[in-house]
Amino acid sequence: MKHNKITKLFNIKYPIIQGGMIWVSGYKLAAAVSNAGGLGLIGAGSMYPDVLREHIQKCKKATDKPFGVNIPLFYPDLDEILKIIIDEGVKIVFTSAGNPKLYTKYFQEHNIKVVHVVSSVKFALKSQEAGVDAIVAEGFEAGGHNGREETTTFTLIPMVKEKINIPLIAAGGIATGKGMLAAMVLGADGVQIGSRFVASEESSAHINFKNSVVETKDAGTDLTLKELIPVRLIKNKFYYQVQDLYLKKPNIEQLKELLGRARAKKGMFEGDLENGELEIGQVAGLIHEINSAKEIIAEIIDEFEKTKQSLC
Repeated sequence: MKHNKITKLFNIKYPIIQGGMIWVSGYKLAAAVSNAGGLGLIGAGSMYPDVLREHIQKCKKATDKPFGVNIPLFYPDLDEILKIIIDEGVKIVFTSAGNPKLYTKYFQEHNIKVVHVVSSVKFALKSQEAGVDAIVAEGFEAGGHNGREETTTFTLIPMVKEKINIPLIAAGGIATGKGMLAAMVLGADGVQIGSRFVASEESSAHINFKNSVVETKDAGTDLTLKELIPVRLIKNKFYYQVQDLYLKKPNIEQLKELLGRARAKKGMFEGDLENGELEIGQVAGLIHEINSAKEIIAEIIDEFEKTKQSLC
């Protein structure tokens, strides 16, 4: 594979970025992806500051390749997180769920490359105006936190590409080499993959959750809780409780009460498949086994190259 804007920006072999997912993306996964030629991300969204520092330090010992940290900008201890990022010499930060204008220049003043995740053309333009180094455009198919617009990845990518002139990364519904190739044909310079790495050996997800992902079929997920933070969930007992509550036309407080605290941790990290929040993308229907991150990347690249050659 030839070098392109993304591989040059991050100094990596393949334009594959692992999603920085809560309760899933610890240092073991990030280091494994980076060692395999992609860009691994530590997911700070589910980590206390001291835990994040520990994961960054362990990741530096586990790989000599570039890696980054994903930071949701609504994080309650954000000032402390930013200090840790600077102190530990992290060179790549992916931000999400907030205004990139607030911190982009601050990071760049410390020689940190900044990428912001968006779900619309409007916010892609705002991110470019904020001076970010690249954009992740994430479609409706994605798991975890998502946009309210319900724009699909393969519609969003060409629309964003028309409007921006900085590197573009596609996310949402991509787990295979064919999907990667399709995204790049539509204008992406690289891909960010989350769900496929949930079902990896190095993922910190509970084995129950990994197995649940492998067992999920094409209609097994749904985007819900848009009044709070939109999230795509596997249809389990908790999901159906949410749908039953919607029939009663709940207000925000009632939804928050049902969600409670640590619901995602309960499902994804602790393995409670009934009462936990199980965040995953629609592409789970294409995930059929648990492999190492190295095997996953090798399989994606092999399929990408073979498919590309078959179309020539």
